[in-house]
Amino acid sequence: MRLLPVLALGTLLLPLAAQANDPHSYAQPDQVVVTHLDLDLKVDFTHKQLDGVATLKLDWKNPTAPSLVLDTRDLKIASVSALDASGKATALKYALASRDKELGGKLTIAAPKHPARVRIVYATSPDASGLQWLTPAQTADKKAPFMFSQSESIHARSWVPLQDSPAIRFTYDAHVTAPKNIRVVMSAINDAKHPLDGDFSFDQPHPIPSYLLAIAAGDIAVQETGPRSAVYAEPSVVGKAAHEFEDTEKMIATAESLYGPYRWGRYDILVLPPSFPFGGMENPNMTFATPTIIVGDKSLVSVISHELAHSWSGNLITAASWRDIWLNEGITTYVQGRITEALYGKSLADEEALLSARALQKEIGKMPANSQKLAPDPRGVGADDSLSDVAYDKGSWFLRTLEQRYGREHFDAYLKSYFDHFAFQSITTEQMLAFLKPNLVEKYPGRMSWDEVKAWVYGEGIPKDAPLPDSPRFNAIDQERTDFLAGSLVADKLDAKGWNTQEWMYFLDRLPDVAPLGKLQQLDAAWHLTGTPNAEIGMRWYSHAIAAGDKAAWPAAAEHMTRIGRLYLTTPLYTAFVKTPEGLAYAEQVYAKAKAGYHPLTQQVVEGIFAKAKTKTGGD
Repeated sequence: MRLLPVLALGTLLLPLAAQANDPHSYAQPDQVVVTHLDLDLKVDFTHKQLDGVATLKLDWKNPTAPSLVLDTRDLKIASVSALDASGKATALKYALASRDKELGGKLTIAAPKHPARVRIVYATSPDASGLQWLTPAQTADKKAPFMFSQSESIHARSWVPLQDSPAIRFTYDAHVTAPKNIRVVMSAINDAKHPLDGDFSFDQPHPIPSYLLAIAAGDIAVQETGPRSAVYAEPSVVGKAAHEFEDTEKMIATAESLYGPYRWGRYDILVLPPSFPFGGMENPNMTFATPTIIVGDKSLVSVISHELAHSWSGNLITAASWRDIWLNEGITTYVQGRITEALYGKSLADEEALLSARALQKEIGKMPANSQKLAPDPRGVGADDSLSDVAYDKGSWFLRTLEQRYGREHFDAYLKSYFDHFAFQSITTEQMLAFLKPNLVEKYPGRMSWDEVKAWVYGEGIPKDAPLPDSPRFNAIDQERTDFLAGSLVADKLDAKGWNTQEWMYFLDRLPDVAPLGKLQQLDAAWHLTGTPNAEIGMRWYSHAIAAGDKAAWPAAAEHMTRIGRLYLTTPLYTAFVKTPEGLAYAEQVYAKAKAGYHPLTQQVVEGIFAKAKTKTGGD
């Protein structure tokens, strides 16, 4: 595979047709571009499929282009037609290529007359990689089935035939039918008072990339959290979620005060069942969130501030390729920290920044050299593999460095101008740098050299002078951890009664990779970590307990792995288990029970962990 070539630094926005095609998409935007999607969908829980009609509005770039090429994955295509101005349909010839493991099936539609609209009638597969279908037993309330999408990185093609590349933006409207008493929501403006009559309509007037196309359907209740925000969740969850996220309106106002108006109208949150594979997904107007961040004390609501921040960085301005994904995640993580600081104090924001920085320092040296770069050289990895801690944590660290060098006042003004300048566009790293150079680096000379900027973006590792915030509480925890491991402080004398989630995370993160079993047993006896309802703490605790050989923790670890499908909180336990033959056998037993409740992405990652472990040991 290849990635987008480096653009000249002096270049600002190139026309889409002048940019190279995305290596993770069959689309040919230099020939034709989809500008609007009209969807008509039927949610069929019985057959675990969406029956769809997708009508694509087209902007033909090449007057001699012979065809429209779209991305699909496991779609059943029933017919393809051209629509004239009056809506009259004329059948078009098409060819659906055999499925590529990474890219899916290339759909080539012969269209030499360049119709303005093309209509495709299709149905999804029950195994669509971008959809999960849950039985009532797999939901919180166990009363109705549930379905939700996860289109990032390149899974939208598994439920809609389209140009599945972040470089291509389109508006959309949709009509969706579902069984009565089922609520349907999408990444568009949602009506909290919509009757559950099985008939829903949506409109997204802002151009978005395909990975932000989203849908969910189930027994979903709604509770308002402000004049332009609400929480959607299963009835037994919605009250707790609304309490946890009651500061949403303040988050929106805080971000607006820093970076300009929120341009999407409403900001709602859908709390999904625990099988959702990510912490949150920044679908426009409707963030999809994991229930694992609901812990009762708002200590993990930074996930919400992160997804809200995407309304500026990622959704408003989008990385044009998966190679440039740090433009989405690094800038968003920086903005998340600023929202957290404004609402919950500098101490918490600094703790979260330190947690991510220390974790990155520990891991980045183990990565391939090219993977350590914010903007890597062409490397032929899958789109899903482009998302890494480097994009999030090195990216945000770079922005904190810029803030320190140029001062918060100047940097805030620059970032606001960046959001305004590139609003509703997809850009590359090089286009971002072409804006950064005259508007910050050269505007305030002598504060940071261009070579330093390039070292952050194109260099390996982390620059030696990278600034770190100071945290007196973390410093105290470092000393307590040292004393505990040395035996001069017993577990029940740790000053941990007042530790927040982040402080427990920090204490556990910096224990030895294989801590002494006796020490861990003392910790558990004093602080009852086995069985914790806090999934962040649980993931770290069980990983240490498994590594140390504490079989007494295995059943609770299995319960955690079965209950939670979020990749970040589950796969570290599988990774810890597979390091021994007995652990591998146990993990396979757990997975056999948990698999049906996991998202397809989670299944894929866990099975990859097993395969890698067996390759090392020579197992079957």
